[in-house]
Amino acid sequence: MKPRDLVELFVLAAIWGASFLLMRIAAPALGAFPLMALRVGLAAVVLLPLLALQGGLGILLRRWKALLVVGFFASALPFVFYGYALQSVSAGLASIVNATTPLFTALVAWAWLNDRLTGTALAGMLLGLCGVVVLVWGQASFSAGGSGWAVLACLGATLSYGIAAALTKRHLTGVPPMATATGSQFFAALVLLAPAIASWPAQLPGVEVWLAVVVLAVVCTGLAYVIFFRLMASVGPSRTVTVTFLIPAFGMFWGAVVLDETISLRMLLGCGVILAGTGLATGVLARLPWRARRPD
Repeated sequence: MKPRDLVELFVLAAIWGASFLLMRIAAPALGAFPLMALRVGLAAVVLLPLLALQGGLGILLRRWKALLVVGFFASALPFVFYGYALQSVSAGLASIVNATTPLFTALVAWAWLNDRLTGTALAGMLLGLCGVVVLVWGQASFSAGGSGWAVLACLGATLSYGIAAALTKRHLTGVPPMATATGSQFFAALVLLAPAIASWPAQLPGVEVWLAVVVLAVVCTGLAYVIFFRLMASVGPSRTVTVTFLIPAFGMFWGAVVLDETISLRMLLGCGVILAGTGLATGVLARLPWRARRPD
């Protein structure tokens, strides 16, 4: 991996880690549907001109059905889940649960696309889920004031990402990545438009919230997609997916620095177990350079 690629990987992790902070700031004031409609709508406004410069707007018309479904599972549904969850749980906790995305991606691919699931991968999935249990132990109450529903919403978001990955592989293979990114945001905005209008807050929030919305849409969604797909083309999917290991660190960091959130020992332990399970399930640990090599 070239130095530029490594820098961009860390920048992408920092940006996506910050998205949990920005959602934590904006979600309580705007609500899940209005916030996420603004997020995907503004992101589409950023990405559409870039796609137009590449001559790819026609793809949105030809593949609109597949892009609509992928947009629902890749953006509309998981974003709303996070918008709901981050009204009550910390940005750091949500970013840690987000690290289970590759686990659900592998599980959905096995169940739906008949991808091979090794014993190591299965053990990694179980370990990752144990990490979630460690993370929320003693907090995941479903009574008033508990975080049980919020944690389930975070897990629902990561499962939705896994379904979106399978749908993309099955129905959008060969479609340029920028067209997939732009189309998914555009159609997600259409899906969320009506519920956003219906639940629009009676009292508009202050300037801080609107700034969070703009940065969330333009930087954490629009710009992040550009960096993500450049890395996919430059270093390949297997290396790009390692960004998943960096996001929780940045999510906890931004939450602690900006919102004075507490980073507890349980959060660190749960994060470590989840990342270890993710590494086993995705095979990333097997590809790390520090693994001992057999002597020649």
